Amino acid sequence: MHRRGFLRVGSSTMVGFAPWPWAFNRRKPPVPAAKGVTLMGKPAPFSYADLKGVARTMGTTPYRESFKPLPEPLQHLSWDQWESIVCRTERALWYGEDLLFRIRFDHLGFSFSKPVQLYVVENGQAREILFDPALFDYGRSGLKSADLPKDLGFAGFNVLFHTDWASDRAVFQGASYFRAVDGDGQYGMSQRGLAIDTGMQQPEEFPDFVAFYLEKPAKGSSLLTVYALLDSPSVAGAYRFIIDVASTLVMDVDAALYPRKEIQRLGIAPCTSMFLVGENDHRVNDDWRPQIHDSDGLQMNTGAGEWIWRPLVNPRALRINTYVDENPRGFGLMQRERRFSQFQDDGVFYNRRPDCWVAPKAPWGKGGVMLVEIPTGDETMDNIVAFWSPADKSEPGREYLYGYRLYWCRENPFHSHLAQVGATRDGIGGVVGQKRTHFAWRFVIDFVGGDLGTLGPDAKVVPVISASRGHIEITSARPLLPIKGWRAMFDVVPDDTEQPIDLRLYLSLDGQALTETWMYQYAPPPVAQRQQYL
Repeated sequence: MHRRGFLRVGSSTMVGFAPWPWAFNRRKPPVPAAKGVTLMGKPAPFSYADLKGVARTMGTTPYRESFKPLPEPLQHLSWDQWESIVCRTERALWYGEDLLFRIRFDHLGFSFSKPVQLYVVENGQAREILFDPALFDYGRSGLKSADLPKDLGFAGFNVLFHTDWASDRAVFQGASYFRAVDGDGQYGMSQRGLAIDTGMQQPEEFPDFVAFYLEKPAKGSSLLTVYALLDSPSVAGAYRFIIDVASTLVMDVDAALYPRKEIQRLGIAPCTSMFLVGENDHRVNDDWRPQIHDSDGLQMNTGAGEWIWRPLVNPRALRINTYVDENPRGFGLMQRERRFSQFQDDGVFYNRRPDCWVAPKAPWGKGGVMLVEIPTGDETMDNIVAFWSPADKSEPGREYLYGYRLYWCRENPFHSHLAQVGATRDGIGGVVGQKRTHFAWRFVIDFVGGDLGTLGPDAKVVPVISASRGHIEITSARPLLPIKGWRAMFDVVPDDTEQPIDLRLYLSLDGQALTETWMYQYAPPPVAQRQQYL
């Protein structure tokens, strides 16, 4: 999935309501709105229960691809041309209505070729927003409004908040992707409504949000409710997002899924991010910046209460790991490195990229958090995906309900008393000054926080380390005064294969864990290449 597009910033159970894009009746006279946004047709009853009924009905009918090619002028827009098309300030939804929110519309073009339908919901009634070229300033795009059809549709929308009408707080745009910012106002990783067959041999399926329903907020309310209809060859779904804008932006999400067929790998609450270069991975080492990533680790809080930190990598080959669990308490792709000096990027400010923590609202049963790491040499490509994968395959004819909260934040709002991983570094192992007799790879893990700052230098802290292959040697744990934490070190000696080695480590005092669990997957070099280190 290319990232540049995100840097801007049948029958129905619903009487009189057309849920599918190809069924909209455009022969009805438009109804003008107060501030220049044109609404299509007469109001129709709307509720989340109605939307679930629509999705349920869709799930019992064959998938129908409704999108037609964009008009010729839109198909060849460059990034710069498309970016110059902006929604006029005075044409934003709810402009001048003394509300805390406004909605800014996004234009089709560049990589956004599938239109979505937008609706306004007020007093339990929904009306469609009619596309109108007059909503936009076409800037340097070269487009002429007369060349665009009246039923073009929108690429998506941005959520604006009264504290700064010029900067958006969230964007829903492209397939089922959406993003939000924390108090720093910087976009980074993305979320998706659903992932299907990610990391499998067959092509991944990208479900689309085909329609959004924007509920007019109450006066003075910092809560915005957005409903979405999802559609794909494998599944239909109804979503509700209750967005609470603050320094930590929270999205309360409910999803109802209705599979059309058995789905081999369903991804719930999929997080999508980018990791190119980090302190633990310099496979791509030709850039002047020391680190380049939106997220540097997967954090998990298991159903048993264990806190886990898994540093991300940019692997040589596709890498997929599943962390089996039952009723997880939360997981998310996080950005722990916050020092500008470690990025030196004054253009896109990777040090300001938000975390996104997923917290289930009810038990999710058995399954696993799946992490997919894809090789990349380009920071504009999202190569990291993490999601919850239920143990049971999704079957047609059934309803699947998932509820969770997304916390777009600078730090995880759910604090543990345990110390956290502050840094992961690696390099050649062995003893300095002595000739190496065998190949070994060293890992250095720094822990900070928790009770570590209260420990004396003589505290009998021990590293608890395990490896799935090979063996561990030269282990140590000692205070590290500059960070008011502790440093653990060890060497792993791989066996005579190139199979990945799963590593686990935490610090313990008198049998009690002092830290979260550090997990890693190390891919040793080919046996023939290990000789160069001896």
